[in-house]
Amino acid sequence: MADVPKAADLAGIPPEQAPDLTAAPEAAQAEVPPELVAQSLGEYVRAYAARIRAGESGVLPVIAAMLAIVVVFEVVSPNHVFLSAGNLVNLFQQSAVFMVLAMAEGFALILGEIDLSIGFVGALGAATTVQLVQPQTTNWPWPAAIAAGLLVATVFGLIQGTLITRLRLPSFIVTLAGYLIANGLFLQVLLLGPFSGFPNLLGFSDNLKLIYNLMWGSIDPTISWIAAGVVVVGIGLLIFLSDNRRRRSGLVAPPTSLTLIKIGLIAVVAVVVVLICNTNRANAGTLEGVPWMIPIVLVVLVAWTILLQRTRYGRYVYAIGGNPEAARRAGINLSLVRTAAFGLCSFTAGIGMLLYASLLNGMSSNVQGGQYVLYAVAAAVIGGTSLFGGRGKPLHGVLGGLVIGGIYNGMFLEQLSFQWEYIVTGLVLLGAVTIDAVSRRGSASGSVTRV
Repeated sequence: MADVPKAADLAGIPPEQAPDLTAAPEAAQAEVPPELVAQSLGEYVRAYAARIRAGESGVLPVIAAMLAIVVVFEVVSPNHVFLSAGNLVNLFQQSAVFMVLAMAEGFALILGEIDLSIGFVGALGAATTVQLVQPQTTNWPWPAAIAAGLLVATVFGLIQGTLITRLRLPSFIVTLAGYLIANGLFLQVLLLGPFSGFPNLLGFSDNLKLIYNLMWGSIDPTISWIAAGVVVVGIGLLIFLSDNRRRRSGLVAPPTSLTLIKIGLIAVVAVVVVLICNTNRANAGTLEGVPWMIPIVLVVLVAWTILLQRTRYGRYVYAIGGNPEAARRAGINLSLVRTAAFGLCSFTAGIGMLLYASLLNGMSSNVQGGQYVLYAVAAAVIGGTSLFGGRGKPLHGVLGGLVIGGIYNGMFLEQLSFQWEYIVTGLVLLGAVTIDAVSRRGSASGSVTRV
């Protein structure tokens, strides 16, 4: 049998002059981002700076936006109260719903899809919980009521995901229909109790008080410090041991010094947050301690970060968002991964709107589900999640939610009308999408194969 001709032969290149591409170190280096193979902090910093110059700015734009918001509103706010402890805690509370909903929307956006229904799907789950804990009617224990509400939201999301993946319907249309259906079901659930469509959390029932305290309750200051220490040590060990395990296995991992810097930054953030929250922020009496909604948001952030960045399922989500056809050829079950993602999206939205119910001390037909889903998309994109799929982290939703919460809070202090909140948020969103598009264009042009 004749030998199969090599590519060099077909190109008219003598075999002895043909380059051995498999032995060329440049070939491998060209395919790996330099910061991944950096062996020292200096190499990592230089590689990161090069990536920024190439247009991949990461979370720097949202951090710059947060700093600008803080400086501007601290200067212009009456009596410079924007950075006061009381107002910062209010900002955390106002941003919590945006942050959780943005993390929910991130599951769809990373896949390159969108979910327009999360505002009312989450509200449907929250209304179910609030109705079930009413002492005059069902009087369910709060764990069962919360589980039932989250289950309702999750099942709704799984149904939408099944329609999108099995019937190959556009997610925009399916979730728009889900938006309308969930809105109607939400209004129907509100009418089931004895409160004429406005179930509230007032009363002496322990179940009512616990749901109310999700947003308004505070942890004892001493316990807040202990809990903060436990969280920092736990997250620090998780990061350090994970990176160390990758180094021992011969896999790429950041330098040890960078790992320690990350842990140090987490500790600084924890100390600052606890200091702010433990400051007495009451005009009369005492009101101090970390609000319960902060650890709730933190648990969601850590859980979904581990899921998306440390598990096989998370790798599948990013692979599908980056290139669905390549993921399919690699043997990934696209239907299962996508359906689960929409279920997780709705489950997380249920948590966010439960915090919203606690913030408002109940549920009513005035819930602006459409507005909140737009804020969720805006917060995720402002934080750094790409609208084009394949890129994003739960942390991006938290950062973007803080930006929108900061805009809302600052304009409230200035007593500006709502239209200015919409205008400024829209401009910030437009800037974030522009940065995302430019960075992708820059990274695409920089990744052209050299001949």
